[in-house]
Amino acid sequence: MSEATRDDAGRRRWPLSRIVGVAVLALLLFSVAAVVAGGIALVSLHDARDRVINVIDPATEQTQLLDNALVNQETGVRGYALSAQQSYLAPYTMGSTAEKSAIQSLRQLAGKLPAATTSDLNNVINQADSWRTSYAQPTIAEVQRTGKPVVSPDISIGKTAFDALRAKIAVLQSDVTSARSSALATLNDAGTSLDAVFIAIAIGLALIVALLALGLRATAIRPLHRLAAQVRRVASGDFDHQVTVPGPREVTHLAADVNTMRERILQELSATRDNNAVLQAHATELQRSNSELEQFAYVASHDLQEPLRKVASFTQLLQRRYAGQLDARADQYIEFAVDGAKRMQALINDLLAYSRVGRSDREPALVSSDAALTQARANLAEQIEQTGATVESGHLPLVLAELPLLIAVFQNLLSNALKFRDEKAPRVVVTVSRDEPFWLFSFSDNGIGIEPEYAERIFVIFQRLHERSAYAGTGIGLSMTRKIIEYFGGQIWLDTTFTGGTRFCFTLPMPQETMTPELADPMQDADNQSAAALLLVPDPATGPEDRQDEETDDRLR
Repeated sequence: MSEATRDDAGRRRWPLSRIVGVAVLALLLFSVAAVVAGGIALVSLHDARDRVINVIDPATEQTQLLDNALVNQETGVRGYALSAQQSYLAPYTMGSTAEKSAIQSLRQLAGKLPAATTSDLNNVINQADSWRTSYAQPTIAEVQRTGKPVVSPDISIGKTAFDALRAKIAVLQSDVTSARSSALATLNDAGTSLDAVFIAIAIGLALIVALLALGLRATAIRPLHRLAAQVRRVASGDFDHQVTVPGPREVTHLAADVNTMRERILQELSATRDNNAVLQAHATELQRSNSELEQFAYVASHDLQEPLRKVASFTQLLQRRYAGQLDARADQYIEFAVDGAKRMQALINDLLAYSRVGRSDREPALVSSDAALTQARANLAEQIEQTGATVESGHLPLVLAELPLLIAVFQNLLSNALKFRDEKAPRVVVTVSRDEPFWLFSFSDNGIGIEPEYAERIFVIFQRLHERSAYAGTGIGLSMTRKIIEYFGGQIWLDTTFTGGTRFCFTLPMPQETMTPELADPMQDADNQSAAALLLVPDPATGPEDRQDEETDDRLR
């Protein structure tokens, strides 16, 4: 598929935001429809219930009260007519009052009742008025006038009129009962409709959620799972697998981006393989060069040393035998030759020592700094005695290093302190403190000092700050010291804030065994306490400077 075709297909696909939007809109529309349907069902139920409770039931009650009131009136009139006692007339009086109240209530409810109810109510009222006019009131007036019971054919006439009234009331009650039955049926139908609406809403909601879940899974989640599976396949190393996933626009774009990244990785991998091939070739060449350098070192340490010794020996013999027998210029030339041979020998020894740093197969081990400093002082015992120098140190810890190389570090620093001095006797102070995971060493002297701008230059091989005539040396000592310290995993630098001479600081790895609080106490006051001056006796086995260089070379081997 071409890039243009893939872009057109990607534009035709719905984005994930639209898919989610459509799903949310469908759910929202269903929710609105459910709310409307449920609201209508609830309103119908409420109206039916309100009609039953507030219209039909009160009308039924008032119709019954009206019937009871008329019966009480008839009973009271009949009893009063038969007994002529005023107490028997009380039901008639109370019935008349109750009748008026019931008729008033029914008239208020008549507008909400069927139309026939109003007509039947008027018939009851008219028939009641007719009964009272034709029978009840004349009978009461006759008893009150004569004070005697009334026994006449009018009683049967009143009974017939009242039976007609009871028939009218029965018709009214039948209307109200029929209206109540209809209202109850409507209430039941509304309840059933509400239940049906709620069941339909529940089923519809379940179906909508299920459809949305299946749709989202098919259109969004499943493509993401496929994309993740293909990405894992590429991540496992199958960079030739092309990542293509149909789905929402975001997923297809992400798949295209991952595929672009895969192609870029392939390009980088190809370039890396080419570079590795070049590096392998360079490594092979470097290995061959190192082998040649090792051969050169062997030649330099054996074949060149012997001619230099001969040149030095014979020029010294020439100097001793013919000193004063030739002119002054010849003596000067011989002196130059002797000095050049010695310096050449020292330079070769220093270069050999510098080249061998880090080429040992031995792993750094626990080494006593005290032992290394003691040996370095022993190697320089003659210079220490000649200059009247004092070397002060506290307790020095165990470090991860190689003893011969650590001796070389202390010896180079001590040698510089003895060499670069002023008119005062040299005083060297060695201290150490904890800077986990390192020991921080401080090597201070009271010599001529070093300007801060030369803080880096002094560690460059063959770099000298003074003329050879003023201070002897090859300019390799500090560069070799830095190489050894960095080989051990530490750092060395010039403390430019120190003004009383020169102070070098360097770090060496702290063994895991010494990372305990108990070993911290001997270190913490080392800068404030100086050890007793140790003026060492010269070592009988120690020879001139060139012999010291040879011994250093032998130890480094």
